[in-house]
Amino acid sequence: MNRIARKFGFIALGATLTATTAMTSAHAQDETIKVGILHSLSGTMAISETTLKDAMLMLIEQQNEKGGLLGKKLEAVVVDPASDWPLFAEKARQLIEQDKVAAVFGCWTSVSRKSVLPVFAELNNILFYPVQYEGEESEKNVFYTGAAPNQQAIPAVDYLMEEEGVERWVLEGTDYVYPRTTNKILEQYLLDKGVAPEDIIVNYTPFGFSDWQTEVARIKEFGSAGKKTAVVSTVNGDANVPFYKELANQGIKAEDIPVVAFSVGEEELAGIDTGPLVGHLAAWNYFQSVENEDNAKFIEQWHAFTGDEDRVTNDPMEAHYIGFNMWVKAVEKAGTTDPEAVIAALPGTEVPNLTGGTSTMLPNHHITKPVLIGEIQEDGQFEVVSETEELVPGDAWSDFLPESKKLKADWVDLKCGNYDTEAEKCLGETAMAEPAEEEATSN
Repeated sequence: MNRIARKFGFIALGATLTATTAMTSAHAQDETIKVGILHSLSGTMAISETTLKDAMLMLIEQQNEKGGLLGKKLEAVVVDPASDWPLFAEKARQLIEQDKVAAVFGCWTSVSRKSVLPVFAELNNILFYPVQYEGEESEKNVFYTGAAPNQQAIPAVDYLMEEEGVERWVLEGTDYVYPRTTNKILEQYLLDKGVAPEDIIVNYTPFGFSDWQTEVARIKEFGSAGKKTAVVSTVNGDANVPFYKELANQGIKAEDIPVVAFSVGEEELAGIDTGPLVGHLAAWNYFQSVENEDNAKFIEQWHAFTGDEDRVTNDPMEAHYIGFNMWVKAVEKAGTTDPEAVIAALPGTEVPNLTGGTSTMLPNHHITKPVLIGEIQEDGQFEVVSETEELVPGDAWSDFLPESKKLKADWVDLKCGNYDTEAEKCLGETAMAEPAEEEATSN
């Protein structure tokens, strides 16, 4: 069985688990602690989210082998929101109200996360969200184990500026909430650093865009002004493949105009021709190529669980690894799976990450992370070329946006996700406004 067949064979496993769970008796419900897995197993995001479902099944299996939690076995409840953003909210409600899960691990795109926020607030359950995102949010019921912009985007720009001498900037993204908000932060950051407005261009293309010839020609022309130019890419999904191919077609090499990507990792590189991407960069908080005992053990366990030596690991998987272990530790500390008690126990929780350090859950419900810059290799892995000396604490609100820099998230002392430090009051609604309708097809 090839790698793709094995990978998507796990989708059937997820469906079977869902059906089995639906038939579980009331007695069995009392004997197990249910854990919800809310990841797309079909539709456009299945290629990324199926791996996260598999990773959660492995983590739950491993915890059960240790004896479970609070004297009970854990039971995975897998649902498929099918890359349908409103369906995420329906499935989240099903997991909490019908299946009685203690916590949920899920979502990938920002619009899927925003879709479920009201459900978790209303029903007072817990969501662990494992993907890098645009920030500008801190919810009581959500724990953000992926990167905030200051843990990925800002350090990537600093690297290009300081190590590569970049002076001109192309902010290239897919047209939806994550790239637009991230690029708003980056553009202001570059202006604050003294970059002239004429040395910054911003462009957005639709999700799944494939006709890159005109835009890449524009990038090439912009980079011919005698100043070192780089592309900061928040292009998402399968649009990356034709983008990098067109860069190669027009003779743009990584040493000429480097691209640093925030949504290209090992999973996205698996099974495609990496030739056009070699030498370009990605910014994450974990790479499979990181060498230490914990990561080597995790990779070995992953290959054994999937039965496939070619299955790669990636950053969002590590985020679930961290989040799941934090949840287990907080439940043990609280002595109960009651969400209110676990929410209170989570801040301050420390667990090992897979890069050789320790991650801590902060009062703003974000975690500490190292920031790694990796160079794409021919085998689809990354060579780490830069790593922060210390762990970077995640910022819920950007210091580089005037409307955000006065805000502070602190669910321990302030009991608030958007405390206005100037007005000295909590503003109440913690999340940004819902993304525009055209953004509801992507992250």
